[in-house]
Amino acid sequence: MIDFNMIVEKLPAFLGGADGAPMMSTSDGLQLTLELLFLSLACGLLLAVPLALMRVSKNRVASSLVWLYTYVFRGTPLLVQLFIIYYGLSQFDWVRDSWAWEYLREAYACAILAFTLNTAAYTTEIIAGQIRNTHYGEIEAAKAMGMSKWLMMRRIVIPSALRRALPAYSNEVVMMMQSTSVAGLVTLADLTGVARRVFSDTYMPFEPFITVACFYLVLTFGFVWLFKLAERRWLAYLAPRKH
Repeated sequence: MIDFNMIVEKLPAFLGGADGAPMMSTSDGLQLTLELLFLSLACGLLLAVPLALMRVSKNRVASSLVWLYTYVFRGTPLLVQLFIIYYGLSQFDWVRDSWAWEYLREAYACAILAFTLNTAAYTTEIIAGQIRNTHYGEIEAAKAMGMSKWLMMRRIVIPSALRRALPAYSNEVVMMMQSTSVAGLVTLADLTGVARRVFSDTYMPFEPFITVACFYLVLTFGFVWLFKLAERRWLAYLAPRKH
């Protein structure tokens, strides 16, 4: 039988509040999961837009470098990338002696960096694909208006590509949200990390992990619903017309 009393008792810890346990802080659980998600998505998107422009450029060196970056980060597990950044970088003296060590010594910063680089790789290819698929009519119209290449990119191509990338990007957001669960393996108490601590305290595995699964299901439903609203608003011009 499921112990609902235990779930209710530990719910504040999952939501990000303290439940009396000394290892639980007010930034644990759901709050930490959302922080990791939104910060990495925001930084990843800011990084992905210029990288996508480099990916589709005629400069083979720039395009190849971005291809190599996206190939490596999309071709290796996120957990391995997190371990390399968190455990591996500390092996180098020049890293420990640099200004970055103040941040890289913290699991939180390492997780943000790993998640940012990972989601930026996927987002770069998503945006680059949509830039390539920009309808030639939009390009011709911009040229007819006398727009320069960069003005056309800023006003026409990139906004159009970002709108059309919404369906694919929504999948990336959901996958990134679920991938934040690996943060618990580098001492961070995200939702999964809190569940592991509750399990170690109570020796009851079913209740904490079912609770976490419910949180992720609700978050997934919420993100899918929000992106459907965004697609309905910004992609309405692509919907088939009713006769």
